[in-house]
Amino acid sequence: MVRTKCEPRYIIALKCLHKSEIVESGVEKQVRREIEIQRNLRHPNILRLHGFFHDEKRIFLMLEFAGKGELYKQLSKCGKFSEKRSSRYIDQMADALSYLHSKHVIHRDIKPENLLLGINGELKIGDFGWSVHAPGNRRKTLCGTPDYLPPEMVLGKTHSEKVDLWALGVLAYEFLCG
Repeated sequence: MVRTKCEPRYIIALKCLHKSEIVESGVEKQVRREIEIQRNLRHPNILRLHGFFHDEKRIFLMLEFAGKGELYKQLSKCGKFSEKRSSRYIDQMADALSYLHSKHVIHRDIKPENLLLGINGELKIGDFGWSVHAPGNRRKTLCGTPDYLPPEMVLGKTHSEKVDLWALGVLAYEFLCG
């Protein structure tokens, strides 16, 4: 967490990526795509990327500060959420996913670890590392977290933005049942 020097003196989260690790892992294209996609998104339930900069060794992403942290930690602590709380999160997720899909963006890694909570408890989708801009195209890349993968992805078939909706269903179950 850092505070900007200039007015209005925002508090932001600074995500530091080491260039050597990016190259070693062969994810240069993913990082570039993550930045390109996330910097063009404006929705109250999507973590905002304010900008980025880099030096010789690192890339710094200036992200909206999610004051209440990871949803995963809250879920782990509670075991499960009430129907009211679950429905509020599912509603916010559905709205954010509808927005993403209208922009032809598929997140492809929806899970509690990639969901954050804003200072007022509102849900924020983050981590666009596996996301893709796919206008009209079906994808075939196997990616994401195994517990949240839909059957078509597991079977190596083409997939669309519907993979995010499958993950939303898994999330709903996890919120309500633990």
